[in-house]
Amino acid sequence: MDDAMRSGVIRFADYAGKVPTAEGERSVLALKRGTLDVRLSVPVPPNRQTPHEQDELYAVIRGEGVLIHGGERTAFVAGDLLFVAAGVEHHYADFSDDLALWRIFYGKAGGEAPTG
Repeated sequence: MDDAMRSGVIRFADYAGKVPTAEGERSVLALKRGTLDVRLSVPVPPNRQTPHEQDELYAVIRGEGVLIHGGERTAFVAGDLLFVAAGVEHHYADFSDDLALWRIFYGKAGGEAPTG
């Protein structure tokens, strides 16, 4: 998707063939607009991550696994939406070979303040 566009559809099929990248990266940028950063991610074991500065969402496109987050283990499947607040240690475990997710970073460093 062209970053200058104000609306449109980001299609999985348009990005799936770009992962892994020529450099071996397991994610590819689909949209960058302000603080919003959207990537298609196709992880491989072992999945190791460091806590991120921004809040993040993962939209599970296909596959299943377990999200390890803040000392908890939560199973997920295709169609689920995962949320990880800024600064929370997390990674995926026991995930299927076909796992693919939209990884969405947004907001200010340190995360958004909870409301309500």
